[in-house]
Amino acid sequence: MIAIIKAGTPQSQIDNLVHWLEHQGIKPYLSAGDYYTVLGLVGDTSKIDMDLLASLEIVQSVKRVTEPFKRVSRDFQPKDTVIDLAGTKIGGGSFCIIAGPCSVETHEQIIGVAKAVKAAGANILRGGAFKPRTSPYDFQGLGALGIEMLLEAKKETGLPIITEAMNINQLPLFEDVDIIQIGARNMQNFDLLKEVGKLRKPVLLKRGLCGTIKEWLMSAEYIMSEGNEQVILCERGIRTYETYTRNTLDLSAIPLLKNLTHLPVVVDPSHATGQARLVKPMSLAATAAGADGIMIEVHNDPPHALCDGAQSLTPEQFADVAARVRKIREVIA
Repeated sequence: MIAIIKAGTPQSQIDNLVHWLEHQGIKPYLSAGDYYTVLGLVGDTSKIDMDLLASLEIVQSVKRVTEPFKRVSRDFQPKDTVIDLAGTKIGGGSFCIIAGPCSVETHEQIIGVAKAVKAAGANILRGGAFKPRTSPYDFQGLGALGIEMLLEAKKETGLPIITEAMNINQLPLFEDVDIIQIGARNMQNFDLLKEVGKLRKPVLLKRGLCGTIKEWLMSAEYIMSEGNEQVILCERGIRTYETYTRNTLDLSAIPLLKNLTHLPVVVDPSHATGQARLVKPMSLAATAAGADGIMIEVHNDPPHALCDGAQSLTPEQFADVAARVRKIREVIA
């Protein structure tokens, strides 16, 4: 349920309404807009008399939210959520480019790639320290050492960093990481979602391989229900019958999500296609479709990468993609 508060209502009157709702066992969430304030009500709203609430002098209108995701819904928060990393913004018209290797391999590799992608226009450095792999015999990442190397790259370049957490026990290692990534395989790891929800740190939530948009948004709701409102959604392709690409990139999810939720939406064309030659056209398409950012895998030597070399761009290829994406942004902005 949401209540639209009339413009110009004194804060003291809003506070009185909030206190009354809390005594009814309801959790109210305020979202202040340019023209009105939305009061979102979470809990057993069946005990709230809609007619009584609507009759209050400060209330303009009341309606029930039919979607099971509440705090994620654009009804609850009409304004776009903007993630601000010390000046690097995601959402609300700000576009970000996240780039870096699939996995951190050596000090020289991550520092070199970080400098190259920054020079080409990347805003955020990505790199896997913990790698969930289908085969137990594949490279699993450097773990804590990988995070240390990412932090060194951040110190060298000033780029914020993002890396994936696979389980709750790893979270203490992420204290200085700017964005925690929840990978596709963990989209419905509800214990992990609740734990990152208790942190006051941005979380990038990737769509599961077979996850519907509703399931994906409900996973975001798990994070937000614990108090963390800094959630970024990442479309990275879903599993279909098609075998020519690694996954099928669902570009229609971008405008659909923009209607359903206030959260920023970024796209990962590298994991979606699994082929370096497809990354550029899909990056341009995602940008044109209204994404708030793209996340691209870049490696200094893709043929010898320890993880996902086939979908990684060289720094030179990435620079070309970044330049073309900027041109698309000029057209649609």
